[in-house]
Amino acid sequence: MGLSQPAALKLCLSLLALSMAGYIVGPPLYFHIRDGLASAFTHSSSSSSSLSITCSVCSCDCSTKPILTIPQALSNASVADCAKHDPELGEDTENNFAELLSEELKLREAEALENQRRADMALLEAKKVASQYQKEADKCSSGMETCEEAREKSEAVLAAQKRLTAMWEQRARLKGWKEGLTKSNGQSHVKVQTS
Repeated sequence: MGLSQPAALKLCLSLLALSMAGYIVGPPLYFHIRDGLASAFTHSSSSSSSLSITCSVCSCDCSTKPILTIPQALSNASVADCAKHDPELGEDTENNFAELLSEELKLREAEALENQRRADMALLEAKKVASQYQKEADKCSSGMETCEEAREKSEAVLAAQKRLTAMWEQRARLKGWKEGLTKSNGQSHVKVQTS
């Protein structure tokens, strides 16, 4: 009975898939069924006191020398304390842990206070700079107002001068003054002086 190569591959993959599914689903299913049977057995045998299921006390029999050594920098001290169930040592450890926590809290509080102080200083500095800029802006606005007032006054003076000039020009024209005549007289007078 010879299997073709694709059929053999399908058979191997199917067996692999079934074994992986059994590996994943098996242990939880086993423990669930075992607990269900144990509780059913306990309920059925509760009437008879002769049968009782009890677990034996687990004892921690750790050797003093571990099989696998972990470097000190990477080791977790809580795992190595398996054989050390000394109540005094436990109290000391709790006290040390509490001291470390309180010290850590004090350090964090000091750091938070320092950060708050820096933030307050930065805020104060920003307020000073903003006040300085506001003063400069007020000076600039005041200068602009002064400049605008001076411009308006100079425009008024210029307008008055133009009116006065127009009035004198009109009087001069009434007296017989001509604009072209003055220019030619001025040019001939300049020629006479240069020669």
